[in-house]
Amino acid sequence: MIKGFFQVPAPKNEPVKEYAPGSPEKLALKAALAEARSQVIDIPMYIGGEKVYTETKKPLSPPHDHKHILGHYSAGDAGHVEQAINAALRAKYEWENMSWEQRATIFLKAADLLAGKYRAKVNAATMLAQSKNAYQAEIDSACELIDFLRFNVQYATEIYSEQPISSPGIWNRMDYRPLEGFVFALTPFNFTAIAGNLPTSAALMGNTVVWKPSNTQIYSAQVLMELFMEAGLPAGVINLIYVDGPTAGDVIFNHPEFAGIHFTGSTGVFQNIWKTVGANIHKYKSYPRIVGETGGKDFVWAHPSADPKALAVALVRGAFEYQGQKCSAASRAYIPSNIWEEVKAFMVADLETIKVGPVEDFTNFVNAVIDEKAFDKLAKYIDAAKADETNEIVFGGGYSKETGYFIQPTVIAVQDPMYVTMCEELFGPVLTIYVYHPDYWEQSLELVDSTSPYALTGAIFSQDRYVIEHASKVLKHAAGNFYINDKPTGAVVGQQPFGGARASGTNDKAGSKLNLLRWVSAQAIKENLVPPTDYRYAFLGEE
Repeated sequence: MIKGFFQVPAPKNEPVKEYAPGSPEKLALKAALAEARSQVIDIPMYIGGEKVYTETKKPLSPPHDHKHILGHYSAGDAGHVEQAINAALRAKYEWENMSWEQRATIFLKAADLLAGKYRAKVNAATMLAQSKNAYQAEIDSACELIDFLRFNVQYATEIYSEQPISSPGIWNRMDYRPLEGFVFALTPFNFTAIAGNLPTSAALMGNTVVWKPSNTQIYSAQVLMELFMEAGLPAGVINLIYVDGPTAGDVIFNHPEFAGIHFTGSTGVFQNIWKTVGANIHKYKSYPRIVGETGGKDFVWAHPSADPKALAVALVRGAFEYQGQKCSAASRAYIPSNIWEEVKAFMVADLETIKVGPVEDFTNFVNAVIDEKAFDKLAKYIDAAKADETNEIVFGGGYSKETGYFIQPTVIAVQDPMYVTMCEELFGPVLTIYVYHPDYWEQSLELVDSTSPYALTGAIFSQDRYVIEHASKVLKHAAGNFYINDKPTGAVVGQQPFGGARASGTNDKAGSKLNLLRWVSAQAIKENLVPPTDYRYAFLGEE
C-alpha cells in the first residue's frame, strides 16, 4: 500500500458562470432544461448500491408549472429504512478502513465531474424542481457544492495532520476515527448544495450514511447520487431513501447503532428530533452527534448614516433572491426615518423592474415558491397584513397559483415592531420594515436583538465606524453570520463558514473544519518507546 503525507490539491472557490446571451454555458443549460422537460423519469431509491423501485409512485412537478410532470419517485416504507441502515452498517468496515486519501479522491473527482459534465444537468434539475433561476442554481447546485467537496478534503487533511506533542521516550498520536454506527442526513429543499454536503461531509470522514432528502428536492438529489456513483463511491456508503419523516424517525432514532444526525430544516422539527434522541439515549451504543442548522428571522439594521442606495439594493437582493426561501434571507429591517423615504423610492424603483415567472424564461428574477402549502401560508400572512390598517403595503401583495405558486415580492411597513411578520419566520418573498426615530438608534439595536428567538444571519449598515463597532458588540449573539454594509445572504465556502445559534441551530459551521470535527471520534494514543522496568520513583530514596 502506498504511504505518504499527501498534499491535496489546494482548493479555490469555483468561478460563477454568468450565463450571458449566447454563452456556451447558457446554450448547454437551455438544452439540459429542454431535455429534462421532454421526459418523465422513474426515480428509484439507492440502497446498498442498488436501484430500488416500489409500486408506490409519487409525482414531481415544477413549482412554477405544477400541471407538468417531471417524473415519479418510488416512495419507501419502514422496511426500506431498515434496509438502508443495514446497507450502511455492512459497508462501514471497508469504508472506514480505506486510506483517507482514497476517500478524498472520490469527492475530488465528484467535484471535477460536477464542474464539467454534470454542471448543466444538476443546474437544470434544480431550476425545474426547486424553481430557481439560472444564477441562483449556478451559485448553489454547481459552485457551492463543488466548493464543499473540495474544501472539505482540505479540512479533513488539516484535521488528520493535527497531532499532539511528545516527550522524550514517548510517541503521542491522535487517531480521528469515524463514529460508531451510521449517520442520518436529513436535507432541505432549498439548496441542492446542502443536500449534497450533509451526507458527503460525514462520509468523507469515514462514516456511512442514510440520506433522506426533502420530497421537493428528490429530483435533483437523484442527479447527485448519479454523480457520486460515477465518482466511485462504493455501494452502501450513502443510501438515498424517500420516506416520510415520522417513518424514518421511528426506525432510525430507535436503532442502537444511530451515531448522529446532520440536519438542515425547520426549528420545530429539529427540536422534536433532539427531544426524541434524548428520550432514547439509553438505547444507543454512543451519545449521538446532533448537528443542525434550522430557521432564521434575519435582520437588516440601518443607522442614520447608512447609504440609502446600498441599503435598498441589499434589501431587494437579500429579501427576494430565490423568493426569500433562504435560511439567511432578509426578513425584517429597521430603518431610520431620516433616510426611509429615499430608501423606499430606490426599492420601489428596482422592484418595479423585477419580473416574476417560470425559470425557463431567463429574464425572470423571481420564480415560484416551493409548493402549495408554502403558497397558502404566505398568502394568509399577506392578506392579514393588508387587512390591518396600521400597516402600509409599500410594494406587492399579489399572488396567484393558477399555473404556478407565484407570490409577488411584498414589502410591508409596520408601526408595531412586534407585528407578527417582524417576528415569525415566513420563508418567502415578504420583507417587513419598521421605521424608527433616528434619535433612538441605540434602543433599536436592543429591539433587533430581542425580537426573534433566531440567530442565523444579520446585517448592519452605517458609515460611522464607532457605530459599527458598537452595533457589532450589541448584536454579538444575534447572528452566526454577521454582515457589515452588505446583504445577509450569500455565504461562500472557505470565506464565511455558515451557521447560527439560539433557535437557528448548533452553529457547527458548514463549510469549515469545525463541521467535519463533529463526524470523528478522536482517540489519543500514547506509546512508551522504552517502558520502565522498576516501579520505584526517585523520591523514595533515603537522604
